[in-house]
Order: sequence, then structure tokens, then C-alpha cells
Amino acid sequence: MKLFRGIFLLLLLSALTAHAQDFKKYDKGSYINGEDSIFYRILFPEHFNPQQKYPVVFVLHGAGERGKDNEKQLLHGGPLFLKPENRKQFPAIVIFPQCPAESFWANVQIKQDSTGKRGFSFLTGGKPTKAMHALLGMIDNILDKPYIDKHQVYVGGLSMGAMGTYELLRRKPKTFAASFAICGGDNITNVNKYKKVPLWIFHGGKDAIVPPAFSKEIADQLKIIGKEVKYTFYPEADHNSWDSAFAEPQFLSWLFVHKK
Repeated sequence: MKLFRGIFLLLLLSALTAHAQDFKKYDKGSYINGEDSIFYRILFPEHFNPQQKYPVVFVLHGAGERGKDNEKQLLHGGPLFLKPENRKQFPAIVIFPQCPAESFWANVQIKQDSTGKRGFSFLTGGKPTKAMHALLGMIDNILDKPYIDKHQVYVGGLSMGAMGTYELLRRKPKTFAASFAICGGDNITNVNKYKKVPLWIFHGGKDAIVPPAFSKEIADQLKIIGKEVKYTFYPEADHNSWDSAFAEPQFLSWLFVHKK
């Protein structure tokens, strides 16, 4: 396990170093309000004009990118929004907040049995985690900016971030024009709270961390109540199904076509 963790950290460091130069295009920011504090990185459109209004995308990272370096959260998804063709075709403000190492985006209980298998218990209510509470405040603060197009506010995430995405949708069901969730999960009784938000859900069939059944249950429930949902299943993908999801040719065009 120690060897695996060491290899993972070396690969993570290598990937971050490779992208470090481009990631500098993401400005560093922080939101601090009383006990709430959260770091984030923000990418403004090229030729940004504060007199104009722009779409905004909030991207929530997974558990492995938690911390306070305000860097790791860009590893998955960060390069996608930096591609010149995407910046030209989809001029938007993109924000990657970072969850502290001691917290979790979603209000979910995770238990591990003697074999190492994880069990997830998604809550239907309750107070938000410390990270979620700060995130909610940060989002409200960002949406108060005069250059934000409130008809085009989007959120998405991967793994822990997808779980946080579902929680954000149920806590702010009237805020987002569309959303994406990669290898996440939620209590299906929550689905009715965000049924009006168009969703694109992804999961890998060989995911050994978060069971694929979680995503399928949410997609099936949305279909049952007749709401818009796209569900993409990668039979051979493991937990890193975000690689395939972010490579989908229509990923950004599907997202930005939706407006409130």
C-alpha cells in the first residue's frame, strides 16, 4: 500500500509539473467569510471584458486532489478548458475550488469493511460539510459579479466532486443551467430536487472505488420521471472514467447549449 501511494504521488507530481506552465493561466483566488474559507483557481476568457457577461463553470475535484496547495484540483479537467479551440469557441469563466484535506464536498458517510471494500451512505438532508458551506458562500459571491451571465451557470465534478455536484444541485436547484457528474453517486430520493437540471452522467464499468450502479440508478430515476438526462457508460473504464468523459467530442457543446 505504501509503495502504491508513493507511485501515485510521483505520478501526480509529474503530471502537475507537466501542466504547471499552462496552469498559471488560472488565477489564484480565495473566499473568506467568517469561518468559511476556500481556495480556488479561476480562468477568465481571452480578451476578457468586465463590461460583458460570461457563462461560468464550477468544477469539483475528487478526494485525491484535496489540500491547500491550490494546485492539485486542476489536474483533471484543467487542461480541457485551456485548449485554444475551447477557449475560442466557448469563452467562459471556469472555476476550480479546492476542498481542504480534512473535509468532503458531499454529506456522505463512508465506511470500509475488513476486506477494504467501501460502503457509501448518501444523506437526504442535514447540514452541509464545512467545505460545502464555504463553497455555497463562494458561489453566491461569484454570481454577484456584474460580468456573470446568470442564465449560463454550470457545475460538474468527478468522484467526490460528482457527489458534491449532486448535493449542490439539490441545495441550489434553481441556479444551474446544466451539470455533469463523473463516477459519483447520490441517494435517489434526492433526484426529485434537481430533476429540472439537465444532467450528463458518466461512469466506468470496472470502477472499483465508486460502484457504477450509483450513476445508473440516478439516470434511471430521471428517465422514470421524464426528465432530460444523458448517461454514458464505459464498460472497460476503471475509476478514472473522467479521462473518457473529458474526451467526449460534444462534452462542452452539450454543456453550453443549455441556458436558463
